[in-house]
Amino acid sequence: MPAVKDLMLLLPLALLALQASLCHGACVEVDSDTEAEVNGGFKLGCISCKMRGEVLAEATVKWSFKAFDDKNYSSLYNYVKQRPQIIDQRFYDRLHWNGSKETTDLQDGSIYILNVTFNDTGLYQCTFYRTLKYNSYEFQTTDTKTISLKVVPQLTRGMASILSEVMMYVSIIGLQLWLVVEMIYCYRKIAAAGEEALRESAAEYLAIASESKDNCAGEQVAE
Repeated sequence: MPAVKDLMLLLPLALLALQASLCHGACVEVDSDTEAEVNGGFKLGCISCKMRGEVLAEATVKWSFKAFDDKNYSSLYNYVKQRPQIIDQRFYDRLHWNGSKETTDLQDGSIYILNVTFNDTGLYQCTFYRTLKYNSYEFQTTDTKTISLKVVPQLTRGMASILSEVMMYVSIIGLQLWLVVEMIYCYRKIAAAGEEALRESAAEYLAIASESKDNCAGEQVAE
């Protein structure tokens, strides 16, 4: 049955693709949230993906901060060779590394603020200093991202956030229904192909049996 054979051939390929996607997750640059609740915790997200994941690299991350009443940025936090360093005294004991772990090839340079205060409102800059290592040379790159943080007494969900969540669930349900319909369609198609193959085999068998019977009858008449 051709349909069954094609399905059996595609199944290992699908399993290999699923395994590859699980083992090698892709880097995605997601923007940081920009609104924090006072006295709570907040993640300052900063992700800088390499253009080619197979290239060896080392990176350091440096954060700077400028309150709205400040004229210039001041050094806030450094993460160099897996060693964190809090520089701004206003954030002592309140900053924790929340990025890439156990590697110098950093792609996630996020940090986490504890006990957020209204004075934390302002602009934050996250800068990646990356060294790409090729066989015969090294290449330096710099990537800077700016986050405008607003501290509020209490977080409120906007209508856009609610609608996006509803649309996400609707999309998931729709995808599941589509997969069920596709499975039923494929099952019926395979079953129909199997029945057709059985009918063809039965007809072929009957034709061979009838021909053999006719040949035997002819031989008996000749005798």
